[in-house]
Amino acid sequence: MNSFRLIMRTTFFIILLGFGFAYAQKGPIDKARGLFVAFGVGPRLPINYFANSSDLGYGFNVELSYTDDEYLPIFLFGKIGFDQFPGSQELYEVSDLSNYSTNALPVSFGARYYFPPLVENIVLFMPIVEVSFDYTYFQKLHQFKAASGKSNYLEDNSKVGFSVGTGLSMFMMEVLASYTYFQTNQYLSVDLKVRLPLYISF
Repeated sequence: MNSFRLIMRTTFFIILLGFGFAYAQKGPIDKARGLFVAFGVGPRLPINYFANSSDLGYGFNVELSYTDDEYLPIFLFGKIGFDQFPGSQELYEVSDLSNYSTNALPVSFGARYYFPPLVENIVLFMPIVEVSFDYTYFQKLHQFKAASGKSNYLEDNSKVGFSVGTGLSMFMMEVLASYTYFQTNQYLSVDLKVRLPLYISF
């Protein structure tokens, strides 16, 4: 664990230099802290009941994460995003709908664990796992064919769920595959993330 903390400290220092920040400190290093922002984007695949009405969608998110020597190799994070799922062709074929879509605004709080690097020579390749508690606001558009005589409407609701994910990190770049569970709204996602430091101190 001590060697892994040294690797993480070294990574912090490399990122620090790369972005031109300068923090002078006298004497030995006593504590490392980091606050990071990450931007992620990728596909969203509905599964189970959700797949009956929705097709492959997309999403993006913004995340703030924090760690220090007491938490390493765990990062605590908060995240907000936007996901959109179009209606499936099967739904259009068996209903009077001409347009159906689901928009989701997820807010997540969780923790991410970085395993020791698989490769350390040039770039750190670290397996990661994360879990989060999720609250999501859903809005569904129901737009009907003109000949149906039905009125269009928006359906709004919110749900509480969770997500679990695993992936590979190069610290500033990550690929994360996740499973998200809400009752009647379950989906798989893959995110490509770019992580940048907001604040680092040693």
